[in-house]
Amino acid sequence: METKGLLPLSKIKPGQKVKLVSINAGHGLNGRLATMGLIPNAQLNVISNSHPGPFVVQVKDSRIILGRGMANKIMVI
Repeated sequence: METKGLLPLSKIKPGQKVKLVSINAGHGLNGRLATMGLIPNAQLNVISNSHPGPFVVQVKDSRIILGRGMANKIMVI
C-alpha cells in the first residue's frame, strides 16, 4: 500500500475532499465505520473540523459525526 501523502482525517480542513485509504483500528471499529459507508476508496467531504466541536464528514448523501479518536484512525489521501 502506498503511504506517501497519507494523513489522518482529523488533520483535513473543512471544505476539502479526500479519499479514504485505510482505517487503523480493530475489527469492531472497522465494521462499525463500514456500515456508515466509510470503506477504502470512499470519497469524503469534510464539513466541519472545529476544535472543540463536532467533526462532520459527508459520505455520498449522508453526513456523519465522528469522534476525534475515530478521525485520527482514518487515513486519507
